[in-house]
Amino acid sequence: MPAIFRHFAINADDVGRAKIFYEGVFGWRFQPWGPPGFYQVKDAGTGLLGALQERRDIVPGVRMVGYEASFGVVDLKATIAAIEAGGGKIVMPPYRIDGVGELIYFEDTEGNLVGAMQYDPGVFD
Repeated sequence: MPAIFRHFAINADDVGRAKIFYEGVFGWRFQPWGPPGFYQVKDAGTGLLGALQERRDIVPGVRMVGYEASFGVVDLKATIAAIEAGGGKIVMPPYRIDGVGELIYFEDTEGNLVGAMQYDPGVFD
């Protein structure tokens, strides 16, 4: 089942400091989006969205410590079935983000936390 790398998020303990760092290093422009302290970067690659956000637990007891990677999938239910059949574990069940799509986080067979999102039509048009 094909998947496209679509989204990454930089998790930061100090969002302001990280914003200054990435603006200076890569020349990215961050735009406020969503909750306070959450920014989007749209100039990180064609067909790719980035985010800068405060570090958090994605579910109680599961802290996201590195970059987040999310893949765009056509059928989230089929992806969940494939993850589980392949030995992975769903750590965050489907969560709806209005105007964006439906997101899960899973742990792969190597302990990596990864996102999979079934995007709403038009998000990348």
